[in-house]
Amino acid sequence: MDAIELLLTRQSSPRLVAPAPNAEQLNTILSAAIRVPDHAGLNPWEFIVASGDGLAKLGQLFVNASAAEGSDESTQAKMANMPQRAPMVITVVAKVVEHAKVPALEQHLAVGCACMAMQQAAFALGLGGIWRTGGLAFNRVLHKDLGLRDNDQIIGFLYLGTPAVTAPIKPTKLATDVVRYL
Repeated sequence: MDAIELLLTRQSSPRLVAPAPNAEQLNTILSAAIRVPDHAGLNPWEFIVASGDGLAKLGQLFVNASAAEGSDESTQAKMANMPQRAPMVITVVAKVVEHAKVPALEQHLAVGCACMAMQQAAFALGLGGIWRTGGLAFNRVLHKDLGLRDNDQIIGFLYLGTPAVTAPIKPTKLATDVVRYL
């Protein structure tokens, strides 16, 4: 796929089914992630991959995090099923490194770029994906259960798989509507 075509036709795929990316595809997806701009070469990221039994484990961590906030059984059941919406979920984490010239925000942005690069790579490989965040990304119980440090931050959950349906290409937007020149 041509790079410009990829950038102009990329879309989220909210309905994903098996198969998940295979080992070679996953390696390509992760390799794309670590090629993004990374000031000072800090590698401020971690990618926690869940598939197979890992999806149920991630679901239980979601339940624990939700329960710690006082959620009801209905919400907890929903949390348990959230990772099952795709055959693979990658929890994308910013692991901020103290650096005099690279503030935490810049590192978070680099990890956001890594998340987008993974989704773009999946799309280029004929797969689908959707980047989700939500309250769980900021839930400190989930962070603790995932073994994250206090200054780590979940940037998102990248759901990957095969699109269940072919989504229509979104209408083209005009960049001129959001640009101004000095």
